Amino acid sequence: MPLRADISLVTLDLDDTLWPCEPVILAAERELHGWLQRCTPRLAQAHDIGSLREHRRQLSQERPEIAHDITALREQSLLQLLEEFRYPGRLATQAMDLFLEVRNRVRPYAEVPGVLRRLADHYTLVATTNGNADVERTPLRGLFHHAINAAQAGASKPAPDLFIKALEWAGAEPGQALHLGDDPRLDIAPAQGIGMRAIWVNRQQRDWPQGQPAADYAVGNLGEFLGWLQV
Repeated sequence: MPLRADISLVTLDLDDTLWPCEPVILAAERELHGWLQRCTPRLAQAHDIGSLREHRRQLSQERPEIAHDITALREQSLLQLLEEFRYPGRLATQAMDLFLEVRNRVRPYAEVPGVLRRLADHYTLVATTNGNADVERTPLRGLFHHAINAAQAGASKPAPDLFIKALEWAGAEPGQALHLGDDPRLDIAPAQGIGMRAIWVNRQQRDWPQGQPAADYAVGNLGEFLGWLQV
């Protein structure tokens, strides 16, 4: 059955839309803390995973100009701590290389690769994320035509910059595009705000937030979305 022809661009969120986010972030942070214990024991003794997160949170408030770039935020936080505990700053680059390697070891939901292959035959697919996953370093490599993160766009969702950049790159009008995401505030609202259609990927069967305009459609997984496209 053919898919809808009134759409040319499909943008997709990554974390918690195409794969579970929390397990991979926790694994990366544990791997990083183990590295800190081996290479910077004074720092690791003073800071556990929780206090490292709090340090980044405080830094994001002090440095709002980098708050949208979570890789830069992590690296700057490490640089400050390395300096505080009298370790060479070059270790921050090594630490981030390790973190990003593990951070990209995602496990996509079962239906995702097959659906993306089907969609890529009909539409331009662009990954849009506030995070720092690189789809070309994940099991989904080669399935997107383009990817844009908040650091590249210069702002995080719910700012519309990621969606505007995707439209510009694809040469599409908002009415020709739709977005899939798991977060009503960060995904659905900003996409609809610039005239795109927006599909809520509600894998956890959550309730829709009161007072927020409804998504154009809600699905439990990407397979259901493929079914909607065939209607």
